[in-house]
Amino acid sequence: MNKFAMAAGSGVLAGILATTQIAGPLLAQEAEKATVYEQLDLFGIVFERIRNQYVEEVDEGELIEAAINGMLTSLDPHSSYLPPRDFEDMQADTRGEFGGLGIEVTQEEGYVKVITPMDGTPAFEAGIEAGDFITAVDGENILGFTLEEAVDLMRGPVGSDIVVTIVRDGLEEPIDITITRDTIKLTAAKVRKEGDTVIIRASTFNDQTLPNVIDGFETTVEEMGGIENVNGIILDLRNNPGGLLTAGVDLADAFLEQGEIVSTRSRESAGGDRFNAKPGDIIDGLPMVVLINGGSASASEIVAGALQDHRRAVVVGTKSFGKGSVQTIMPVQGDGAIRLTTARYYTPSGRSIQALGISPDIVVVQPRRDPATPEETADETARPTRTESSLRGSLSNDSLSEDEQEQIRKEQVAAEEAAKLREEDYQMAYAIDILKGLTAIEAR
Repeated sequence: MNKFAMAAGSGVLAGILATTQIAGPLLAQEAEKATVYEQLDLFGIVFERIRNQYVEEVDEGELIEAAINGMLTSLDPHSSYLPPRDFEDMQADTRGEFGGLGIEVTQEEGYVKVITPMDGTPAFEAGIEAGDFITAVDGENILGFTLEEAVDLMRGPVGSDIVVTIVRDGLEEPIDITITRDTIKLTAAKVRKEGDTVIIRASTFNDQTLPNVIDGFETTVEEMGGIENVNGIILDLRNNPGGLLTAGVDLADAFLEQGEIVSTRSRESAGGDRFNAKPGDIIDGLPMVVLINGGSASASEIVAGALQDHRRAVVVGTKSFGKGSVQTIMPVQGDGAIRLTTARYYTPSGRSIQALGISPDIVVVQPRRDPATPEETADETARPTRTESSLRGSLSNDSLSEDEQEQIRKEQVAAEEAAKLREEDYQMAYAIDILKGLTAIEAR
């Protein structure tokens, strides 16, 4: 009898435990839902109070948009609400044509921070630099503005002027820079040659980036007499703010035969994606250098990280921006959209780029241009250098043939051109020197 009583007691106890285990989470979920509903009720109460009792009449639509945007911007600097006009502008950006100043910006410490000025745009020509802080627009302090409000303030008719106040590292006082607004037409990528080197300059990532690279590369190589006359490739990603993830993946794939390019990981462990390279290298395994700096962000970092991890390229320059998150654009009711951070991305070795950026294999800082050279120094530079061969009646070199002497003269001219390039673009000249070294090693 006692055995049956004990069994029955155990059954009752097990039943109580089972009920508690099931009911506990359910009760917690219900309590959480109740809290959320209470907060939504609070939102409705506050909205009604503002609508009925605020000192001035408010636009209800704008009020709701501001509330939505506030909810999104509280998450991270890259999540936001896109009203219909901003959504249209963003779609135009990915096609490579839009209006404005030509700067990619984020928000830091309450101010607008320039990620990068885009090549050939009004901001670039006016002297805006990556890392600049914009503290005022036309004399109006923008501390406390949301990023969207600050960007709206910088918008205006094409041809009109805007004065932005800049705080720049290394300068003791803020400076005012006048920029003339214009329609921005970006060429996603350009290709040129420098001696025996092909330089690919990718300024943004949109659906034209890879076609621009392929067309420009084929044309340049043809002008150089074939791929056998090319000693290597420099991919210049400096001041490239990123753009379409798929465009970055496609460009990295163009130089990789196989392997992972980038992976994304969302909150759900099964929600990530992996992007892998397909066979085919458009430059046939030639040595490669990638140039990056603090203005290289997002898709630029994906490309640099993939080529670095696969040891396909030497990365040169300074640490990149460090934007390692993925934003998904989700159209919503009323022709607007939300930009929501949905994942982080990782290089093939599993590195997260977020906040850390890509560290170059060789750090090369671009020196700031010095003030105008004093006139006497300029005169000395312009004065022809006296050499043995310039002396009247000097002996000729009888140990080399005319062809060999001509080859030496060509090499001297090339060295002088390289010296000029160091004054114009020190990082680029350094990258070219690295390629020469790689080519010399392979030739041994």
